[in-house]
Amino acid sequence: MSTGLIIIGCLILIVIVIIQIGKVTDLAAKIRGEEAVQIESNKRSANGMLLFMIGFLVLTFWSAWHYKNWMLGYGPHEAASAHGGVLDGAFNITLFFTGIVFVLTHIALFWFAYKYRGRKGVIAEFMPHDNKLEVIWTAVPAVVMCFLVIKGLVAWNEVMADVSSDDEYIEIEATGQQYLWHLRYPGADGKLGTKNFRLIKPGENPLGQDWLDDKNLDDYMPSDLVLPVGKKVRVRITAMDVLHSFDLPHFRVKMDAVPGMPTYFVFTPIKTTEEYRQMLSKYPEYQAPSDPKDPKSPPLWKVFEYELACAELCGKGHFSMRKLVRIVSQEEFDKWEKEQQSTYLSSVRGKDFDPRKDEVLGAEIRQRKQDFDTAVDKALSASTPEEKVIRLNYVYYKTGSAELDDKSKYELDNLVAVLNKYPNMTIEVSSHTDSDGDDASNMTLSQARSRLVYDYLVSKQVAPARLKSRGYGETKPVDTNDTDEGKAKNRRTEFQILTQ
Repeated sequence: MSTGLIIIGCLILIVIVIIQIGKVTDLAAKIRGEEAVQIESNKRSANGMLLFMIGFLVLTFWSAWHYKNWMLGYGPHEAASAHGGVLDGAFNITLFFTGIVFVLTHIALFWFAYKYRGRKGVIAEFMPHDNKLEVIWTAVPAVVMCFLVIKGLVAWNEVMADVSSDDEYIEIEATGQQYLWHLRYPGADGKLGTKNFRLIKPGENPLGQDWLDDKNLDDYMPSDLVLPVGKKVRVRITAMDVLHSFDLPHFRVKMDAVPGMPTYFVFTPIKTTEEYRQMLSKYPEYQAPSDPKDPKSPPLWKVFEYELACAELCGKGHFSMRKLVRIVSQEEFDKWEKEQQSTYLSSVRGKDFDPRKDEVLGAEIRQRKQDFDTAVDKALSASTPEEKVIRLNYVYYKTGSAELDDKSKYELDNLVAVLNKYPNMTIEVSSHTDSDGDDASNMTLSQARSRLVYDYLVSKQVAPARLKSRGYGETKPVDTNDTDEGKAKNRRTEFQILTQ
């Protein structure tokens, strides 16, 4: 607060001094005469302009050198993408030519102000036209601009090239919305599912994904942008409301996100986050504490993160669109990807708004087969008969009958596959009921259900000698029959490995 008051006081004092100088100048003019005062004023202004030119150019070059390690493209901030060097090179060439023009024009500007200041006895000479000068200041910029445009066009064609059919790449999607980015990855199938804006529902389906498209079922939406180093990435870029801009400054990636007009950008990260940090650690500027108020806080290089930003002023919450970007090894990426949950399976599956809630999905069948095989392996290595009993969790019957539901057949096919894998295995298939109804009816029902499974296995070429079927009715509950949950557990079909 005290520093601010001192600065304000100094500014006020400077204003007062300037006003007083002006008053003194007016007074001197009255005493010495207007012409003499004007000539003296011109001389002071001309000398002042020369001094300002020298100070200005020195400060320009000094500040560029002093802050080079903070600027993109210089010091440690070389491009972290394969194409970034091309853009940085084009920028440096442009800077070289415009820098020459910048220096020469400022020298000319202030030197002419000095040389042609108003002096006694000197009359201005008017030069309305000079063909030679016209040719020079038209032709030279035209040649330079032609060179820069060609260089820029070559860089544009290289940087903006789309992927080809032979390329190995990851395609992701970034959708801008006030004030966040929706990031979508394709999942195990490597394909992003289709969208329809008519399906957008906040809280249920923010992107309008069509859940009837199988490609959508394994798509996932992480909180951060995570990518493997050395792998080409194609980013689909869209917007939902206003103009946004997908900006990854360290990778020299920037593309507008326009509502109703999908765009894309292709790039290849070449430096992991950790590699970039190690590069920063070699510079003294990045040894400073990350928290200026805490000298013991980690140095700046240790807390560095790549970032995804919106480069458009899309509203007052614009700042909150920042997302962290992590570039990792392929092994780290594969491990991270396995931990991600499908948006459909984690947030939509089984809900009232799930259009496929009555359908068994291929992904679920595959996962259940893995779980089934794991249970069989565990039972094969067990030593007690009780541990060799495996429940068929997804074998269903129509209520009160011994008729198999069609959804049960893939689970029985898993059992067929196990029996084919282990030709010496024999099993007993058993069925159980809850306590609802009379004992005799429950016993009959369970026997019929176990026999039905037995017949299904035989129909799949499993030898009858390897199978036994038995119904236990309500005699072997595994939970209480006093609750609906307990009854559901007691109604079951299972098999026990007798020999293996």
